Amino acid sequence: MTAPTHTVLEGGGFPVRRPSAMGTLMSPFLLLDEMGPVHWDPGQAIGAPAHPHRGFETVTYMIQGAMQHEDSAGNKGDLNPGDVQWMTAGRGIIHSELPQDDFLKTGGVSHGFQIWVNLPAKDKMMEPRYQDIDSSEIPKVSSPDGKVWANVIAGSTLGVNAVIDTVIPITYIHMKIQQGGTHRQRIESGLNGMVYVFGGTLHLGGKPVQDGQLGLMNDGDEVVLEAIDDDAEFLILAGPELNEPIARYGPFVMNTREEIHQAVLDYQNGTLA
Repeated sequence: MTAPTHTVLEGGGFPVRRPSAMGTLMSPFLLLDEMGPVHWDPGQAIGAPAHPHRGFETVTYMIQGAMQHEDSAGNKGDLNPGDVQWMTAGRGIIHSELPQDDFLKTGGVSHGFQIWVNLPAKDKMMEPRYQDIDSSEIPKVSSPDGKVWANVIAGSTLGVNAVIDTVIPITYIHMKIQQGGTHRQRIESGLNGMVYVFGGTLHLGGKPVQDGQLGLMNDGDEVVLEAIDDDAEFLILAGPELNEPIARYGPFVMNTREEIHQAVLDYQNGTLA
């Protein structure tokens, strides 16, 4: 099964591509945004000023450009190409995502991804935590024939395990397959799996998934990924089906409307974070 994307404006007005199926088919993933690629003139780049979160995780992965993050727990830092920020909002955090100062001055191409990962009810009010992982720390691996390359952000592939610690079992892999290359990826039983293609055409179990499309995978299977017509670049995402009610209001994702109401009150009275 494939699903298309649509383009929306987020934060201060930057364009993102978002699969229309997100939030309805793919627990625990609530959102997948491809940020750009967009070329910013000097002084024009924009981001997302300070905003709150509760009840889930945000994962930001930069491919081009540079962002700077700061949050209410006192964490701050730059995200450069290949870097990942895995932020577990838990009971609440307020953070900002803005262009890095030098990038803002010079301009250039910005391209990256942000996904939202839902937390189980028992973890929604956990203490916030922040993992800022430099590109040099993220395992990278190639197939013996050199036709498959992977950046292993979470989970495992080609015999390599990620270094990032996740609250629930998550697979998050940036992969490239050269034309004529083939890769077999195991999706563990009980996990929802998908691929998001953002370059070329990927054949998923023999069916084409094109640039900007989401392909869904069955759990408990070993899926064959092939680049037949041209090179393909994509993300592999997988995670467990939480089977819990979702109450969602903007930057808050809880299980009941009462919990959402409390999150809003906590934010308004300054006790969220």
